[in-house]
Amino acid sequence: MDEKSVKPFGFKDKIGYMFGDFANDFTFLLSSSFLMKFYTDVMGIEAYIVGIIMMVARFVDAFTDVAMGRICDRSKYTSAGKFKPWIRRMCGPVAIASFLMYQSSLAGMPKPAKIAYLLVTYILWGSVFYTSVNIPYGSMASAISSDPGDRQSLSTFRTMGGMLAGAFVTAGVPLVVYDKVGGKEILNGSKFTIIAGVFSVAAVICYLLCYSLTTERVKSIVSEEEQKKNSTLNMFKNAVNNRALISIIVASVVMLLAQLTMQQMCNYVFPNYYGNAKAQSVSTLVMGGGMAAAAVLAKPLAKRFGKAEVSVVANIASAAVCLLLYFLRPPLVVYIVLQTVSWLGLGIFSMVSWALITDVIDYSEIKNGIREDGSVYALYSFARKLGQAASSGLSGALLSLIGYNEATAFNTDVKNGIFDISTLVPAVGFFLLGLILWFWYPLHKKQVEENVEILKAKHGAETES
Repeated sequence: MDEKSVKPFGFKDKIGYMFGDFANDFTFLLSSSFLMKFYTDVMGIEAYIVGIIMMVARFVDAFTDVAMGRICDRSKYTSAGKFKPWIRRMCGPVAIASFLMYQSSLAGMPKPAKIAYLLVTYILWGSVFYTSVNIPYGSMASAISSDPGDRQSLSTFRTMGGMLAGAFVTAGVPLVVYDKVGGKEILNGSKFTIIAGVFSVAAVICYLLCYSLTTERVKSIVSEEEQKKNSTLNMFKNAVNNRALISIIVASVVMLLAQLTMQQMCNYVFPNYYGNAKAQSVSTLVMGGGMAAAAVLAKPLAKRFGKAEVSVVANIASAAVCLLLYFLRPPLVVYIVLQTVSWLGLGIFSMVSWALITDVIDYSEIKNGIREDGSVYALYSFARKLGQAASSGLSGALLSLIGYNEATAFNTDVKNGIFDISTLVPAVGFFLLGLILWFWYPLHKKQVEENVEILKAKHGAETES
């Protein structure tokens, strides 16, 4: 694909890439935020079992994510590029698999059958179909443009897509799916199933918009000889010796452990601790304002101080706010305000996080002499799924440890335990994330700028030859 024969990078690409994460999060956020709540309260499965299933699926991802990354790297270019076609092919299967996970009509089945059903549908959704659309989508960012500023814009718009999905999923769902029964907020399984179906249809529409509006411009030519050298074993050897990749992988696991634990526990803090499920929607919308502020601040701050440097400060600030919440145990309104401040710090990191991985892809090309967009992103995606699984496993284990079940859900000790989990786990996670990005991750502002110049010289020489 000749870069001169296509339109230059512009607003259309940003909007299209935004719709891609909008589509992803219609199913991802539904799972990460509500799957455990649905299976504990509607399907009658213990929280620790749901957590174990999520963790088991992540071991499957160790194979499927890497395999999909290799498939992407070795895919032939088409008129649409080599990443985009996968989005069109797999958007239908991932949407159908997501809908199948939330079938409340099966709540009367024997428990072993329900556990088996969750295991099969969850692996089909997350380990097979979501992987086959998300790995190409994430890898595509470095193919849309080689300019660091453009990539930061894509990272910001990708996060904005997630924010929009969050407004529909984490804010909208609680308004619809809870019924007031005997003064308690109870999840209505039938309503949830309908919502899951609506979100699946919306996901397909958004994936197709992503496909239609974005353009792949950067084409990496890999000879057959280079492909033979670039075996899967060699890829893993390169990864192990890649400080930037390993540190960002660990950072991603820790970040999602903190973020998703806080997100999942909202489903218990608001209806159980505060006795107000509708307040969860208000909180999500207010936090959306914090994320919008982060979207405005992230790019100029990252340009001035560096992406990693800004992320360190943002995450330490989020940790401090979570710790303050633990000690204060404030009234509902104060809780929402302080949680919004915490999400502002997290939001700044989220806005730059996808640009960080494109920096790592550039660094890997310089270090290893070959560009592996799909493979590097696959390893990164696998790490994110590990973080998702770890948070689900940890949340499920801690909920079981404090004695949470349908019968004890509103006991005082259990409610206090819920609040402890929702504040302490994120506080520790955000603090560790800040330390990793400052002391371990090597691609701070000066190094990133040097790498950009090295690759400009390299690619310019390749073009001339």
